[in-house]
Amino acid sequence: MATLTKRATAYFDPDIHRALRLKSAETFRSVSDLVNDALRDSLAEDVDDLEAFNARASDPLISYEEMIKRLKSDGRI
Repeated sequence: MATLTKRATAYFDPDIHRALRLKSAETFRSVSDLVNDALRDSLAEDVDDLEAFNARASDPLISYEEMIKRLKSDGRI
C-alpha cells in the first residue's frame, strides 16, 4: 500500500548532510525516512512536554529564590 507523502526542500549543514548520507547507506534507509523518524520523535517529545506542563498548570507558582531555599532546607543543595 502506498503511503501519501509531501515533498519539501530542506537545507542541511554540510556535516549533518554527510552524516545523514552515511547513516542512510549503513542502515539501508533513505534520508527521508531518517529525517521523518527524527522529526516524529521530536514532535512526540513536544507532546509529552506539553502534557506534563498542562498536568501541572494548577500547581502553585514559587519564585526561584524560594525554590533555592526549599532545596537548601531539604539538604538537596
